This record gives sequence, C-alpha cells and structure tokens, in this order.
Amino acid sequence: MTPPGSRPDRATALAQYRRRAGIYDLELLLFEPIRRRAIERLELRPGGVVLDVGCGTGLSFVGLRERIGAAGRIVGIEQSPEMIAKARHRVEQHGWDNVTLVNAPVAQAAIRGKADAALFHFTHDILREPRALANVVRHLKPGARVAACGLKWSRPWAVGVNLAVLAAARHSVTTLDGLREPWNHLARLVDDLRIESALAGGVFVATGVVRRR
Repeated sequence: MTPPGSRPDRATALAQYRRRAGIYDLELLLFEPIRRRAIERLELRPGGVVLDVGCGTGLSFVGLRERIGAAGRIVGIEQSPEMIAKARHRVEQHGWDNVTLVNAPVAQAAIRGKADAALFHFTHDILREPRALANVVRHLKPGARVAACGLKWSRPWAVGVNLAVLAAARHSVTTLDGLREPWNHLARLVDDLRIESALAGGVFVATGVVRRR
C-alpha cells in the first residue's frame, strides 16, 4: 500500500486482486446490504444501460438486471484478468446476453455509447483517479444517476471502526489517500451529490446526477 497522499498503484492492485479472486465473493458478503442500497439509488428502469465500474466478479449483475430487465444492458469494466474471468463465468452460467465485459483500466476503457447510470461498488482506487472518473462520466447521458460506495474513515474518536476500516483497506486498496472523503473527485463531475453513512460511519454511499449541459 502506498502512503497517504499517493496515487493508486495499478501493479499492486493487479497483484492484490489476483490473490483475492478466489475468495472475493465471500469477503464481500458483509457489504451486500450496501450494494443493494447503492443499486436502489440508481433508480434504474427497464431497458436502461448501466456501467458497472470495477465490476469485479460480477456480484452486482443480478441486482442490476432485476431493474433493467432483459431489454437493458450492463457494461462491466474490470482491469483484473482473474476477476473478470469469474465475472465472465457468472454471465455464462446465467445465460445473460445483455452483459458486455471490458477488461481494461477504467481510464483507458473503450466504452461505446451513452449509459443511463453508473455504479462504483467498493472501488476506492478508481474514485481516486480523476482520469478514470472523467472517462466514465463522458459516457453517461445528461441527467444519468451515479452511485458510489465504499470504505471511509469514521469520526476520529471511533477508534474501533477506523481500525476495522484500516484492516479492510490494507488488502483491498493501494492508497489511503482520500479515505476521509472518497467521493471528492466525483463531486466535481456530478450535481446534487448526497452522502449517506453506514456501519458506524466506516462505509459511505454517495449518489448524484450527471450535469445537464
């Protein structure tokens, strides 16, 4: 992990998720209520197109498809070959033909068309990369909804919570930069950003709307 104030490190992240790919789904069980809340905040409609940014093994696909239906489309973006292989297996198992997977760093991902919404579920490193966020927002329609969730520092006196956040961060992010307000780069690109806290302040859900030009 790089020190506070440092940029995310792609090589470290790839190694990290290579190690975690086999147990990732189990590790994220605690945060499933947060995933559901973030997906709800997207206010998706049948036939909608949604970007699942840093989609990992595709754990959000079921919840997203429940809302957009078979006529909608999911674009999952993930830089880890090991994680996207699991996402691809999930798609094949379910026979979903409306999920497109893009194996690339988000900043360089080739995204076709314009989407109605974007989800960032526990993607701290991506939220700390302005170029990655700009690439996503460029491919969202004006008025599209964005939901991001993940770890954050709680109040300074919540020592136990912050120790738990640190322990989780040490094997899931490559920089501690921005853990006080992980959404601050995103706030420059969307309007009406609203922040909710969960799990004693150690987790956030941020939702906003892409500016209408």
